[in-house]
Amino acid sequence: MLLDRLRTDCDYYLGNGNRNPKNLWANDEKEQIAKMKELYNGFTEEDKPEWLTYEQIEQYEKSMVNND
Repeated sequence: MLLDRLRTDCDYYLGNGNRNPKNLWANDEKEQIAKMKELYNGFTEEDKPEWLTYEQIEQYEKSMVNND
């Protein structure tokens, strides 16, 4: 699932990836988060993944985008 790939890319970016946007699927922090929100919001409430919340996506955004 693409959303999981985007999430793991964010984890790598914030860890061993040295905050290099080339380690992200979108090659850009803002685009990565926007795609994650788009995919997450595309699920119905009952189909939303249990392993990721919208609040966690917002935390990634805070750590990656708003920390420039």
